[in-house]
Amino acid sequence: MKSAYKLSAEHQVDTKIKPKAKKKKWYKQVAQNYDLYLLLLPTLIYFLIFHYIPMYGVIIAFKNYMPGLGILGSPWAGSGGMEHFIRFFESYQFWDLIQNTVSLSILQLVLGFPLPIIIALMLNQLMHARYKKFVQTVIYAPHFISVVVLVGMIFVFFSTDGLINNLILMFGGEPVNFLASPEWFKPLYIGSGLWQETGWGCIIYLAALAGVNPEIHEAAIVDGANKWKRILHVDIPAIMPTAVILLILSVGNIMNLGFEKAFLLQTDLNSSASEIIPTYVYKMGLQQAQYSFAAAIGLFNAVINLGLLWAVNRFAKKVGGSGIW
Repeated sequence: MKSAYKLSAEHQVDTKIKPKAKKKKWYKQVAQNYDLYLLLLPTLIYFLIFHYIPMYGVIIAFKNYMPGLGILGSPWAGSGGMEHFIRFFESYQFWDLIQNTVSLSILQLVLGFPLPIIIALMLNQLMHARYKKFVQTVIYAPHFISVVVLVGMIFVFFSTDGLINNLILMFGGEPVNFLASPEWFKPLYIGSGLWQETGWGCIIYLAALAGVNPEIHEAAIVDGANKWKRILHVDIPAIMPTAVILLILSVGNIMNLGFEKAFLLQTDLNSSASEIIPTYVYKMGLQQAQYSFAAAIGLFNAVINLGLLWAVNRFAKKVGGSGIW
């Protein structure tokens, strides 16, 4: 019989050889699965044409772009190309834009991230199949409503002569001008987003819960675990890797709020709370034709998102061992 030392030595040799063998065989694996890579090819071409090649256009953030001269022919901006960034940082609107954007994003993340998990766990416990499908259909349906229709519904319900104010008057209260009040913009924006996207967001968690082996639940029941303990010790660990990845993506996209809904809900009276970076970029770039200045703000926003994505991914890998890359 071989000694334990020889066995461990052979094991060490095998572990040293295997990585080299994998490096030599990657192209063979690609050749064997060429059909799968061909299926991936249209997606790669799409991202290359519409997302990567146009990225050269970000250089207008460092130039005084003139449409007649083109991107490459336009002169460079002052202060080493940083003129537009400095102008934005020194603008009186800078901190208001950052505060509005970050506060809305954080509220949306804090309230919108756990709700789909909670609803998915609740739906997973429903035993009546037809009732479960009915509930799923009801909570998924708002996702398919367009933003324009959603804002129209908000105006119908929350205008001065809308349904909500009629109910307030019915109970002897004073009507509230929700749509013109800065303090009501965030509740309307966040609340409508939760109503529209929470049901749709729980689909991926339901898919993760569907992959849990039923035998684990049966063993937990035999051991005397109630529903709460099974949720705590079986269901939540099963969806945790999915939740971590979605959290990383959500934090990495924290500065990219939905432009359409904020712009459609914006009025002159609530602009102090509704003016965010995407709406400001739209106004500067398209309405006032300050293309370089708008590009600089958009690039600043993208860099912040990239930094947050990298930091959260690194933190998640250190704490939980899983990340996007």
